[in-house]
Amino acid sequence: MAENGASPLPPPTPASKPTPSSQPTPSSKPSPARSPLARAEQFVWLTARVLEQRLFAHLFRDASADPVETALDAYRNDDGGYGHGLEPDLRGPVSQPLHTIRALRVLDRIGRCGGQRVERMCRSLTSMSTAEGALPGIHPSRRGYPTAPFVPVVDDPPGELLPTGQAAGLLHRNAVWHAWLFRATEFCWQRIESLETSHPYEVEAAVMFLDAVPDRSRAEAAADRLGRLVRDHRLAALDPGDLDACPVAPGYAPGEHHFPHDYARTPDSLARAWFTDAEMSRSLDFLAAEQQDDGGWPVRWRHWAPMPALEARGMVTVEALHTLRAYGRPVS
Repeated sequence: MAENGASPLPPPTPASKPTPSSQPTPSSKPSPARSPLARAEQFVWLTARVLEQRLFAHLFRDASADPVETALDAYRNDDGGYGHGLEPDLRGPVSQPLHTIRALRVLDRIGRCGGQRVERMCRSLTSMSTAEGALPGIHPSRRGYPTAPFVPVVDDPPGELLPTGQAAGLLHRNAVWHAWLFRATEFCWQRIESLETSHPYEVEAAVMFLDAVPDRSRAEAAADRLGRLVRDHRLAALDPGDLDACPVAPGYAPGEHHFPHDYARTPDSLARAWFTDAEMSRSLDFLAAEQQDDGGWPVRWRHWAPMPALEARGMVTVEALHTLRAYGRPVS
């Protein structure tokens, strides 16, 4: 199985009660077959989409990145954008900003966010942008396809920081330069530096932009201000044991809290300075403990149909493992 990055699934645990001699002692190390990575691998191979299976194999089993690109191609449209449920919450074939951003995330993970493929993606982003050069959350071309009841589709949607910050951040991170990026960057600066209120997903997008934009001194100043906003408005659950102290943002699902690790995905993120070592440690402990009995991580956001929710769990599981490993937490 070495040629495709796969490894055998762990054997099923016998149903019989273990004898006293086989009971683990406090000093016993967990079996490698029951490590977080092995449990997640079982979930991924049994449940996740082919794309997440290939991405898991590349990130954690040293498989080639080529099959990841091949799997991603299934979601690509002739206009260079992406659709077909690549972002599971949005169904239908048409290119959408969030689908294309998800494709950029995958290419960034495998170190292949560049070249003619990304040039075509930027052209697609340009075609979906508003007059000010920003991306809407939902492009009206998706009208007529299955849509969650809480996702409005309007004819002339405004540009938003949430999609624009993610796309611009990923392109800056990979030193991609395109005409679309210049106006999008100015839009992000204006929105971020004028924020008085926000919500967690918008803050995450702002962090993605600030972590990668070339003007580092300006980014650090903006991040410092944004971090104070996050703490003042209680947009991060600093103590997972006391979630009542962190209200869920309006429009979010019950229990859809955001934690320090959601903002600072890696230790070198500007958002890491927003939280103390103790707060970040509690957050990572909580993330590790969220792994479910089936090996996957749960979806905390609102979902509207069984299949999108199941597909999203594969994405969330790969991201959770990536974050834990970035912070040096043992997963294997």
